[in-house]
Formats: sequence, structure tokens, C-alpha cells
Amino acid sequence: MIKKSPKILLNIIAVAILVGIFFFLQQNKTKYGYTISILERSIIYAVVAVAMNLTNGFTGLFSLGQAGFMAIGAYTVGIFTIPLAAREGVYYINGVSDVIGKIELPFIPALLLGGFFAALVAGLIGVPVLRLKSDYLAIATLGFSEIIRAVIASPQMDLITNGSYGLKKIPRFSSIFIPFILSAICILLMVLLIKSSYGRAFKAIREDETAAEAMGISLFKHKEISFIISSFFTGIAGGLLASYMGSIDSGTFRITLTYDILLIVVLGGMGSVTGSILASFLVTAGREWLRFFDQPLMIGDWQVPLFRTGFRMVIFSILLMMVVLFYSKGIMGDKEFSWDSFLGFFKRLFSRKQKVNGGVSDGK
Repeated sequence: MIKKSPKILLNIIAVAILVGIFFFLQQNKTKYGYTISILERSIIYAVVAVAMNLTNGFTGLFSLGQAGFMAIGAYTVGIFTIPLAAREGVYYINGVSDVIGKIELPFIPALLLGGFFAALVAGLIGVPVLRLKSDYLAIATLGFSEIIRAVIASPQMDLITNGSYGLKKIPRFSSIFIPFILSAICILLMVLLIKSSYGRAFKAIREDETAAEAMGISLFKHKEISFIISSFFTGIAGGLLASYMGSIDSGTFRITLTYDILLIVVLGGMGSVTGSILASFLVTAGREWLRFFDQPLMIGDWQVPLFRTGFRMVIFSILLMMVVLFYSKGIMGDKEFSWDSFLGFFKRLFSRKQKVNGGVSDGK
């Protein structure tokens, strides 16, 4: 068991190493632009995955509305951060509404406003929806997600969201530190919530609703709180995604985006924050690094038939199935990362090697 002081030292060293890596990437942005892009998308998805885990993993609500709440946050950031001088070039079809046409907000206030709007919609949706359970709740939240996306893309919203034409010229991150610092703050706040009395109530509801209610926990109230807070941070992540991409449209927030986030949550482990973060990087990076399978492969004059567009996802799916077979509850299960388990793994590995080497030498 590692004492508290060494753990703090290890945390400081880990943070220092990460800051050093980010500083190096930032200084060589032109050369490592692709790597920076993967890392930024991964940490944004990590925020959504942890937010989804808050409802699905810690509270036991099967919600699939993440894409819709991300869309609200993304469009809020896009609408209010596009420079006034550039808006005519964005809303060139029907123009822009007078209500928002002269309002330009800094990134952080726009980001918080996007989270607030997502939480507000979640609060309204939650009143009828959270009385449902299991698959019915999943279908209802999925349906509301599609309704949000359809409303954003509708012609009636052209003067605000630019309808199906989407938004362009959204200011992008000036530094890799911006998305990582903001995402770290969001994840830290969710972790603090999970460790609070509200978090314990969420877990009690997940384990047994009847027993939780018997202990005086208001089921609807806590479910609503979990749903609203999760949606708030999902909206924040949507705003970060808008700034990451620089341009968005309603097609960005299809149902498949929710499925991607659900994949990350399940792969990392339901009820594990560190599992969601780790899986986010593995899934996002894995999809990108396997792209060479989509390119034709020649061996002399013979072209390998399997290497073609789409083969990357076949390999990716096979790897996912292998992980699920070996880790049925996800990579982390319901556990969190700790230095004790991390260092213990290497100790066990080292002792196993010593036993093998000892056995070989005895055999001689």
C-alpha cells in the first residue's frame, strides 16, 4: 500500500510529464497536427463519456440522448462565437435574426451558456421521460435527441441555426491546453459530485430503487438531478467539439454519435470514470491509427484483396470483440485507477519473470 505523500508525488510527476508532452506538441504544431487533433477529440469524447456514465453507470438510467444535448451546446457556442464580421458569409442564404445578429460572446461564457441550455432542455424532457424505465427510457431519450436535431435543421430555424446549411467560421482552439484544461475541470467536478452525498444516492438508486426509496431518497428528484447535470456537461462537450471542428451541421450529431459514446462507456466499464477516459483515447486513436487498412496494399505486383475502404472498421470491430471477451465488464469494470494497482501489476509481472527465470536455472 503506497502512502499518501508518494501518491501526491506520483500525481505531480504524471501531470508534469503530460504538460511537457503538450508543450512539445504545441511547439511543433505543424509537424504533429494530426496527433494533436486525435488527442483533442479524445478528451472531448471523454467528457461526454463520463457524463453519460453519470446517468447510465452510476444512477442506472439507460439514457441515449447525448447527441442531442451535444448539438445544443455546439450550436450555442457556434452561434455566439462566430465573429460579427464573418456572419454575413455564414448566414448568406436567409440572413441572421436581429436577436442574435449583434451578439458576440467570448468562448467561456458561450460554453457555459450552451451547457445551461442543454441542462434546461434536459430538465423539461426529464419530467415525462424519467418516469420510464430501462429500454423505454432509452427509446424516449433517443427520440428526443432526434427531435432536437430535426428542429435545429428545420427551415424555420434558418435565421438562428442556419438550418441544414450548418455553421462555419467558428473560432478554433488556439492551444492544445485549452480543451484539456476545460475537460479536466469538467471531469473533476463530476468526480466530486459522484463522491458527494448525491453520488451515494445515485449509486443507491442504481443498486435497488425500492431500498433507496425506503431510506428516504427521492427517486424522481435524484434522477432529474443526475440527468440535468449529465446533460449540462454533455452540452459543454458539444461546445468544445464545435470549437475543435470549426464548422458543424445537424449531420454531425446523428444517432451514431451517441452509439460511439456508449461504446466508449461500455468498453471502459460502467461506473468507472477512469475507464471512460482510457476507453475514449483507445477508441478514438484506434480508429485513426488503423486507417492504413483502408489503403491498397501491394506485394510486388499482387494487391492484397482485403485492404480496401472499410476494412479498417472490420479490424477495429474484431479488436473490440476480443477486448470484450477478455474484459466482460469493460477494461476497468466498476473500479478506478490507483497507483497501488498500477504498481502492483508491474510487481506481479516482475515476480512472475523471476519465478520463470528461477525455474529455468534450476532445470539447468
